[in-house]
Amino acid sequence: MKILYLHGFGSSHASGTVELLRQHLPTDDIVAPDIPTDPAEALPYLLDYAAAKAPDLIMGTSMGGMYAQQLRGYRRILVNPAFNMSTMSQVLRTGEHRFFNGRYDGQKTFRITRDIIQRHNMMERRQFKDIPEQDKTLVWGLFATRDVAPKNYDLFKKHFPADHALRFEGDHQLNDRAVRTALLPLIAQLREEIAAATTE
Repeated sequence: MKILYLHGFGSSHASGTVELLRQHLPTDDIVAPDIPTDPAEALPYLLDYAAAKAPDLIMGTSMGGMYAQQLRGYRRILVNPAFNMSTMSQVLRTGEHRFFNGRYDGQKTFRITRDIIQRHNMMERRQFKDIPEQDKTLVWGLFATRDVAPKNYDLFKKHFPADHALRFEGDHQLNDRAVRTALLPLIAQLREEIAAATTE
């Protein structure tokens, strides 16, 4: 199975979550891009990237979950999605920031401006607009009991099936235990759905 992973804010393709996924899913092809820091660039880039890679499953964590939600037509898992990045002043704040992990282009830092925050806000306002009913059944949410943005659980249930919103014991960032106990069982379930769909 091909899995497209979308990282969180300030991270990269070299996220520790990517390594965890590759350890636990050694027979799957896991691809991960570096997401542009400006949403005006990021969403078009990810739409093209997904079309080129044709993944069986898209998984995004935090900011990556917010972007994954908008990649319609694919099975998606949103882990602690940050649907309202522009209001997270402790994260998305103006100034120079350092990337947590290495990027393909070698960049070490990035700058967040007021314009970038405004573009996040504009995108967030329309991110749930005109979701086809069939697409809603393709999206699953995993929400940690100690997530930094607990309201996103209720926001997810407002737009997607309530039984697709799953809780797990943990924090905002995935660790090995959360991957084993919450994420891998859901991936196994979706793997069966994908296999069944390809044999029809």
